[in-house]
Amino acid sequence: MLHLEDKSLRLVNADLLQVHLPAKDTRVRTHTNSRSTIATPHFSEDISADDIFIAVKTTKKFHQSRLNLLLDTWISRNMQQTYIFTDGEDEELKKKTGSHAVNTNCSAAHSRQALSCKMAVEYDKFIESGKKWFCHVDDDNYVNVRTLVKHLSQYPHTQDLYIGKPSLDRPIEATERLGDNKMKPVNFWFATGGAGFCVSRGLALKMSPWASGGHFMNTAEKIRLPDDCTIGYIVESVLGVPLTRSNLFHSHLENLQQVSRSEIHKQITLSYGMFENKSNIINLKGAFSVEEDPSRFKSVHCLLYPDTPWCPPQVAF
Repeated sequence: MLHLEDKSLRLVNADLLQVHLPAKDTRVRTHTNSRSTIATPHFSEDISADDIFIAVKTTKKFHQSRLNLLLDTWISRNMQQTYIFTDGEDEELKKKTGSHAVNTNCSAAHSRQALSCKMAVEYDKFIESGKKWFCHVDDDNYVNVRTLVKHLSQYPHTQDLYIGKPSLDRPIEATERLGDNKMKPVNFWFATGGAGFCVSRGLALKMSPWASGGHFMNTAEKIRLPDDCTIGYIVESVLGVPLTRSNLFHSHLENLQQVSRSEIHKQITLSYGMFENKSNIINLKGAFSVEEDPSRFKSVHCLLYPDTPWCPPQVAF
């Protein structure tokens, strides 16, 4: 694992001195229901893709089968904003992405410890970057960066914002280990990493005591839950900031057939996989057959960016 703790803490401390809340008339009004916080933005911040740090979590065994697809599609247009966090050296990947390929030196296992190890490095790299928003996605997500920028521009990055979609219909219940064999039940909402989520810089700085350097791993072990759950625990349970729900993020844990072609351009993330033992993909008659494009990401990309050189010309969708 990368040892960025000292550097990250210095950056956090310096940044905290600069963060300020906007005037009251630009704040995001929120109201809560039993599921989470619904935000009613009445704010506009002039941001671009360069203000967003997009972290893609992957593992070396998926570099060929998953990552190359992303590099050919949405990452190809957003290379400078995107950082790939993996667990093994790959010279071919380095040639394509340079320093944006980060070998975390974490385990390649799909365990909560390995996942939390990668998230810890993602967080530290984001703090180091100085960017306004931290957005995490998995290697089976298509990110519509244009829509992401438009969505985040509705919120002030200096305020406490945690945006995403839960995979559960209720808060997760966990046990917090307090030491001396004492335990406390906790429950909180979390945005599933499988659909992607975003954290404002203002909130990320406040997360530092529980997330920077090796602290994230320690926090994850306190509740014995994976990385995305740990983010939710720090934000909601520790800092008391409610999740802002957005239905524009999509994981393979939901029925992707329900996303209509006419609504694809409005979504922030899409995914693919299996759902109830069936192939779970966007229902799109696009530039490629399902055999040629089983994830439908190439077809989605050609729908959004028809000027892409490898997209068939004048395709009727």
